[in-house]
Formats: sequence, C-alpha cells, structure tokens
Amino acid sequence: MAIPGQTYRPTHGAVAAGHPRTAEAAVHALNEGGNAFDAVVAAHWCACISEPVLTSLGGGGFLLARAEGQAPTLYDFFAQTPLVKKPPDEIDFYPIQADFGTTQQEFHIGYGATATPGTVHGLFRIHRDLCKLPMKVLMEPAIDLAIRGVEINPLQAFIFDVVKPICLATENTAAQFSSQRQPSRLVSTGDTLRLPKLAETLGALTDEGDRLFYEGDIAAEIEAACRDTGHLTREDLASYSTIKREPLRVNYRDARLFTNPAPASGGLLIGFALKLLEKHLSADSLDNEAEYIQRITDVMHDTNEARIEHLSANEPGHELLDEELMATYVSRVRGRARAYRGTTHISVIDAEGNVAALTTSNGEGCGHLVGSTGMMLNNMLGEEDLNPHGFQRWRENRRLTSMMSPGMLMKGDGSCIALGSGGSNRIRSAILQVISALVDSGISLESAIQRPRVHFEQNRLNIEAGFSETTVSRLREAFDQLECWPDLNLYFGGVHAVASNSVGFDAYGDPRRGGVAVRV
Repeated sequence: MAIPGQTYRPTHGAVAAGHPRTAEAAVHALNEGGNAFDAVVAAHWCACISEPVLTSLGGGGFLLARAEGQAPTLYDFFAQTPLVKKPPDEIDFYPIQADFGTTQQEFHIGYGATATPGTVHGLFRIHRDLCKLPMKVLMEPAIDLAIRGVEINPLQAFIFDVVKPICLATENTAAQFSSQRQPSRLVSTGDTLRLPKLAETLGALTDEGDRLFYEGDIAAEIEAACRDTGHLTREDLASYSTIKREPLRVNYRDARLFTNPAPASGGLLIGFALKLLEKHLSADSLDNEAEYIQRITDVMHDTNEARIEHLSANEPGHELLDEELMATYVSRVRGRARAYRGTTHISVIDAEGNVAALTTSNGEGCGHLVGSTGMMLNNMLGEEDLNPHGFQRWRENRRLTSMMSPGMLMKGDGSCIALGSGGSNRIRSAILQVISALVDSGISLESAIQRPRVHFEQNRLNIEAGFSETTVSRLREAFDQLECWPDLNLYFGGVHAVASNSVGFDAYGDPRRGGVAVRV
C-alpha cells in the first residue's frame, strides 16, 4: 500500500518495509537522489525508532546487495560472540516468556545474553562502499522521528505486549517505553513514543562516525554496563568487523536464489528445503491444498532434523546441499505417512538496477538500556534458535549463526525480486512458502505473500486462517498436534518484497508485520 497523504511517480524504484515511517525514510533518500543502498540505510536508522522492539543500534544483521552491473554481495554485520566467556554464575542471564496469544516462546535476557553488536559498524561500512548521499541526510528522518515521536499502531502495540517482561525488566526500560497517558503501563495503540536520548545518540554518530560506538564514549558506556554481569568489553567492540561474503546460490526449477551463506544457517536451510521440495512436489500436490501442506510440512520436518544433525552451532557448512545427503532425506519423504522470534526486513530496488535486501534484529533485547544512549543491546546469546545445542556452550570470538536470510530471486521470466522476513525460526518457513508460491504457482507478489502459511516445529503443525474447511479437516486427521490460528499473525514471519521486470516495479509489504509498500 502507498503511504497516506503522499503521491509518488514510480520512476525511482520500489520499497517494502515494516512500518510507514520506515518506508518514508527510504523514499526520502530516493527522492534526494540516493540509490537503493542510501534508501535501505536511511530506512534502518528510522526503523530503530518506528520498530524499536524488532531492531536496534545494539543488534546486527545482513545486507544482500547487488550494485548495478556487479555480482551480488552479502554484508555480514551480525553479532559476534565475546572474546572472553564469564562463568554462568557470574552473569545476568534469565528466562522470560514471550506471549504470542496462541502460543508462547521462551527467551533469555540480561547483560549475559548480549553478544557484540554489529549494526552501526555494518551500516557505516555499507555507506562507505555503496551509498551516494552524506550520512547526515540519511540520519535526518530518524532523528526527527525520535524527537517528535512515533504514534504506536496496533501491530507495534501487540509486539510490545508480546515482550512485556523485557520492556518492564528494569526501571529505565519501563520509563522509556511507558505510556504518557497511563505511566504505569507500556505504550499502546494511539500513544506517541518519543526517544530523545536515542536522537542524541544518532546525532552524535552522524558527527563522529562509527568509531564513537566501537572505540569512543558509547564503547565506554557499553563496557561499564556489562562489567559486572555481562561478557562485553571495549576489546570486543574494537575488534569487531563487517565481513563481505559471496552469497549462497541455489537453483530452484527455472529460478535462482542468492541468499545468506555460512556461517549463517538460514540461507543453507532454505536452500536445503527448496532442493527437497523440487524433488518431490508434483503437479498433483499443487492442485490439492491439503496435499501441498503435507509436502511442505515434510520438508520443514526434515530441514529441522538436518539442522540438528549436520549443522554445528556456529560453523555450518555448505555440505548440507551435498547431493548424497539430499538423496537421504528425499528417500525419507517418499512413501511415508507421518503423524505429526524480533526481526525486521527492508527491501529496495532502484531504477539503476541496484538491489538491497536488509534483515536486522535485536533478538528481543536484553532488558537494559545502556547508560545515556537510549539504546537496548541484543540478547542473541539468549535465543534458543541461535543456540540449538544449549546456552553457554558458544565458542569465543565467533560470528553467531542466524536464521536471517535476505535474498534476491531471479526468475526464469527475467524478473528480479528482493525479499526477506522477520520471525525468528519462522523466517525460513515463510521465505520457503513465498518462493514456492512465486515459482511453482506463478502467482503475483501480493498473492504469494498474502497466502496463508504453516509452520511445523516440535511435532506441532501451526496453520493460519484462510485454508478451506476440507483442508483443515484432512490435516486434523493427518497430524496429532494441530494449532489453528484465527487470523494471519506475525508469528508466521513478515516477508517484505520488491520486484522489477520489463514493465516496471512491484512491491508488497506483509500485513502480518505492518507491511508498507511504495513505488517511488
């Protein structure tokens, strides 16, 4: 959908993001003469204000970038494990329950859950390598929004409620995120959230650059906050670097996907799932909704197994796509009858052919604000999905693996699609289903993203509203544990995507996560 009250000529490109103010920042950069990379950097600074639970200066992420006329590149600025690990009994680390309404998910927070953040380093590196506009221009929308405030919409109010234990974990966080109308409660729909301390931090970064965060006063504040009960030190911050990687390439029928490579695991698992799906998804399955869901669920089940069996916690390898290993899992699927988390994404394509798919996360946040910065650090060391072999078993000074999978899909008809999703361990299932819909069913970007989704985990099949009664009845017979959700829900991810083809641009923002799409 377009941003209300504004009219754009679709000549500069297309933007899809998770909030109207996030998208407006991208549009601002494009209208100022910037490219897709200017737009995505400006949008992310703004997302730290408009989507404060989902992303932060204290988190990390990945950019899949294709500069016009060049091969795609992956910028990895995800969180890094600390250089030195403190004993478990010396750190601030404890569980909370995130309540999605229909289901709950456990996360661990506290300074002991914080890994070295990469977002600020990554965005400044991207700016130096790919952008055209001064950083001051790209920061302006975020600083202005932080000062004047963002109105909380129903989705953001729901997200705040999901992670309420984190937002109320300390006096400082409770004060920052409390309602001005009802100070004893968190912000809710219609409230205005102002973040003046974060505005000051962004302004200081504009003036002094990323060294302020990794070597200067902000680094000192992070070290002081973590000194007694966390792992991070100034050495962790000073040694951090953004890494450029060659993207993982996966062919799926007549399409090719470029996505996040190892050591991230999300791209590998999506590639693995696509290869399985390609080998045993028939035309008959496509025509039968219940059969299609069962095949998708088979693939999700085996992808989960392959992750545990063949990927280590921090060093997954490309061997997951080995043909012999693939054959083992394909044979498991055939002839078998089986009873059976915060992140945001921004996609931009411009008229020059530049493509930017940016996925970032703060986990759910550690529950503490750092000094005078107004910033909450991540809790990446407290996310079960990033630590599948158990907490406190991570190796020092390693890039954490991640489910985040920003990607670029090149279809056989010549169209180019930038896409990605938030949603913790639902990221890969959301992207898998959208790619399948685009390639196997050939439907539009909007229809592929709107189509109801499923997610299979821990022997439970979760299904969104929108499937036929006949399909739901058949699935109840086939699965011992079935959870029917009453509506579309952010639990199932949020795929924000843009596309370019011979006739122009297309864009669609996932309504599950406040999606906004603009052709500029």
